[in-house]
Amino acid sequence: MSPSTARAARTPTATDVRAAAERIAPYARRTPVMRTEVDGRPLTLKLEYLQRTGAFKLRGALNALLGGEPADRVITASGGNHGLGVATAASLLGIRATVYVPETIPEAKAAPLAATGAEIVRVGEQYADAADAARTRAETEGVRYLHAYDDPLVVAGQGTIGLEIAADAPECDTVAVAVGGGGLVAGVRLGAGGRRVVAVEPEGCQSLHAALAAGRPVAGPVDSIAASALGAAILGRVPFEVLSAHPVTPALVSDEEITRAQDRLWEEFRIATEPAAAVPFAAWLAGRVPGENPCLVVCGANADWRRVS
Repeated sequence: MSPSTARAARTPTATDVRAAAERIAPYARRTPVMRTEVDGRPLTLKLEYLQRTGAFKLRGALNALLGGEPADRVITASGGNHGLGVATAASLLGIRATVYVPETIPEAKAAPLAATGAEIVRVGEQYADAADAARTRAETEGVRYLHAYDDPLVVAGQGTIGLEIAADAPECDTVAVAVGGGGLVAGVRLGAGGRRVVAVEPEGCQSLHAALAAGRPVAGPVDSIAASALGAAILGRVPFEVLSAHPVTPALVSDEEITRAQDRLWEEFRIATEPAAAVPFAAWLAGRVPGENPCLVVCGANADWRRVS
């Protein structure tokens, strides 16, 4: 087994998250937490949408490129945010990046991605189509393929959010996170210091619920307004192994609840999020996030702000 294969096969730990925090500190922002009250209930928001690139994905990309075997080129696939994270991280580190995206990528994500100077290739209608094409090219050309969420270094990098919450908001007893392929929730579970983690999915994109029901990652439908960020058809193997050893509390929200949560975030805080980032808030508004002092991760804001009026 090669070093890269051995690394890919290893399940990340809390120690890996702490190492990731030190590794990415010179490049990633330590995003703030905001303590507030909504509808008479205390609430803390982790403002990760203030991260460079407008989303949390930069953390995992930086950790993977800094912690992996040295390379001058990387290929990835993304619904938008991961690609922007990889392209930005690659630019910071002097690495060439090629990003495959679905043809349906929102322009609010496509435009900043193109501005990084990375090679952009549009393929198919869903993330899975772009990922298949990207992996094929990476194998053909002998270039490293960086998975959006099924990579231990990526998971550990995303976990630095949980580490920051534990340090900056120690009174929080619950952390709620949106779930797509599972990289963020698995990382936060490792980094949050034993706090309860609520894993929230749209009703139309239930990769975690499907994996828990089947006892393994299985493919499922992708149909939600949050699909551009949470549209993984199957949970990653690495996140599944983390969450099998460190269980989380699953929850579901409807598209209508997500839209209302987006509107409330704007009305209450003037935060214009993409649908995926409103998913934890939607679950909290619906009473599906337990805890006396919950923290919700507002994970990204790469949406067209002009839709907000």
